[in-house]
Amino acid sequence: MKRPFRWAGLLLCAVLALNVTAADQQLRIGTLAPKNSLYHQQLMELGEAWRSTQGDKAKYLVYPDGSQGGETDMVRRMRVGQLQGGLLSVVGLREIEPSIAALQNMPLMFRSWEEVDYVREKMRPAMEKRFLDKGFVVLAWGDAGWVRFFSKEAAVRPDDYKKVKFFAWASELEQQEIMKSLGYTPVPLETADILPAIQTGMINAVPSTPYFALATQIYTSAPNMLDLNWAPIVGALVVTRKTWDGLSPEAQAVVREAGRKAGGQIRARARQEVDEAVEAMKKRGLIVNKPNAEQLKEWHDLAERLYPKIRGKLVPADTFDEVVGHLKAYRSGKAR
Repeated sequence: MKRPFRWAGLLLCAVLALNVTAADQQLRIGTLAPKNSLYHQQLMELGEAWRSTQGDKAKYLVYPDGSQGGETDMVRRMRVGQLQGGLLSVVGLREIEPSIAALQNMPLMFRSWEEVDYVREKMRPAMEKRFLDKGFVVLAWGDAGWVRFFSKEAAVRPDDYKKVKFFAWASELEQQEIMKSLGYTPVPLETADILPAIQTGMINAVPSTPYFALATQIYTSAPNMLDLNWAPIVGALVVTRKTWDGLSPEAQAVVREAGRKAGGQIRARARQEVDEAVEAMKKRGLIVNKPNAEQLKEWHDLAERLYPKIRGKLVPADTFDEVVGHLKAYRSGKAR
């Protein structure tokens, strides 16, 4: 007589399990990108592709403006399941795989976006495999423009910046040590703290892309920009492998294609917006300081002094050498 009740109990458990699974169909993405920016819009489009594979009850949430903390905080949240993915720069990505730093933390190494694209594509398959081994799937590669230096006072030579207090990402301790060893003063902060810090004089200079400086109004307190492409800001959209493995093969194909398209859109528009952002800020009072040939040589001399400090510390030695090798091949016309 008890057997029907046992089957009824098992059936009830199965129904409850299905309801839990439906409720668990959530994809939460964190990013520092401003709300309604190009990056935010592309994330929302990718979310629609994901929702189309999961049904109307699936929830897709994007947390822009660093509302989930800095990028290292977002990586931690992904690891404990509070987020399923993040659109991150190298600052966050290197918390997962240190070799990614080679695409961003080698100042004045890249001369053009064509060189960045070439090196990234050469390294991408092996890089994505490393991320997968660490529990993350790369859905899209993007970039956000060249780092320029924004400061309260005009500065054109490397030594000019020894008089100021620089914003530095709090998580990048090695970079802070390198800066100090060369006579610079880094002030470790999170990205959300940049604007109030420069308004109060806690910092005097910020390495930033023009788009970010415009979107966050940094340039209003730091109205001098050095016209020097110091380094590219490179990033990627990653999701946890657990989330990815929970998708059907059909859903993975849809999301993978949406990620590929989003990455292409981000790269194309971000590069265009560098010049557009500079022009917009110039109309509102931005002063662009362009180094002359002698001053430019001083910057390249500084980069040459930096490379031995970066190789093996900020960037793994073998990856550093790989980038140099790819660039040498590209510039000699031997690129394949």
